[in-house]
Amino acid sequence: MSKKLTAYFSASGVTAKVAKTLSETLGTDLFEIKPAVPYTDADLDWQDKNSRSSVEMSNLSFRPEIAEKLTDIQQYDTIFVGFPIWWYIAPTIINTFLESYNFSGKKIVLFATSGGSGFGRTAEKLADSCKGAELITGKLFNGRINTDELAKWVSEF
Repeated sequence: MSKKLTAYFSASGVTAKVAKTLSETLGTDLFEIKPAVPYTDADLDWQDKNSRSSVEMSNLSFRPEIAEKLTDIQQYDTIFVGFPIWWYIAPTIINTFLESYNFSGKKIVLFATSGGSGFGRTAEKLADSCKGAELITGKLFNGRINTDELAKWVSEF
């Protein structure tokens, strides 16, 4: 039997809710990707071009520091990675997370939350950050989770 992990970044709590439900449904370990410097409401104001999130997303090489790392990522063969969609892609802290480990030979299944946009070019933008892994664009959630639908979706992993 393979060991699975659900790792997630959540700025407002929406993605955290999905990640926790996914983890409970699948019986995975759960890890929150926390920024070393937490985001404030002002940081997340996407309408302010000088807000922290706007500045980070305008420079896709930016890598926000993560507060803590997992000690033994090697024990997992499938990692569900969740995040909110920011500017049609994953926040750059997801690149930081993926670049912090060797995921060669592992399966990474992306899931995201969004109020209106799709995955866009998310997988394409993350591929270089997890070379050697099988990267799968998973499912987009809008905050509402049907556990039966979720169980059916994850059964293929």
